[in-house]
Amino acid sequence: MILKTLVVIPAYNEALNIEKTVFDIKKNAPEVDYVVINDGSKDNTLEVVKNNGFHHIDGFCNLGLFGAVQTGFKLALKKDYDVVIQFDGDGQHSAKYISDMVKEIEKGSDIVIGSRYVTEKKPFTARMLGSRLISTSIKIITGKKITDPTSGFRAYNKACIMDYATDMNNPPEPDTLVYMLRKKRSIKEIQVQMQDREFGESYLNLGNTIKYMSRMLISIFLIQPFRKV
Repeated sequence: MILKTLVVIPAYNEALNIEKTVFDIKKNAPEVDYVVINDGSKDNTLEVVKNNGFHHIDGFCNLGLFGAVQTGFKLALKKDYDVVIQFDGDGQHSAKYISDMVKEIEKGSDIVIGSRYVTEKKPFTARMLGSRLISTSIKIITGKKITDPTSGFRAYNKACIMDYATDMNNPPEPDTLVYMLRKKRSIKEIQVQMQDREFGESYLNLGNTIKYMSRMLISIFLIQPFRKV
């Protein structure tokens, strides 16, 4: 791997998952650097991280996904990394795909998304309804089809590291992909397999899912198309 790569792992209450996540990276992508961003966890995530000697940054309060990931982007910018990999701390992502994602950055892509649905068909389930709505909305606004816009498994090149590290209006969420496309950033998807979370629960219960979807759609149609690029 030629490009200097940092894997950013946001972790909030992931004490039961974080060991598996980091050991997966160490085993399947030993050539990359990584950092766990402990996002003010209320469980013993920080204790697990320290006991294992994992590279980490400890957030004294919960900043949310954006705050945690942007902390990693700022570190990558400061340390002059070529690529940032956004990698969830819940054990659902697999580090065996990291090298493939970095290769696509080397070929010229600005953002690479680890997608579940490049070659596999997206199921018609209530859970996937939101993903379909976001995909359709992004295509309406930009003309670009993104099959798995809610995937949190992404690689970013140096230009995008700057975009996300320095702009408070750029959370690493599906809606800002519209803004990235308007900035002429190229987005590539590669097929990956994701695992189910073993421990803990996602914050996206029914109520939070509805709020999240509403926020994404409002942003895609009413905010992102009008941002200055």
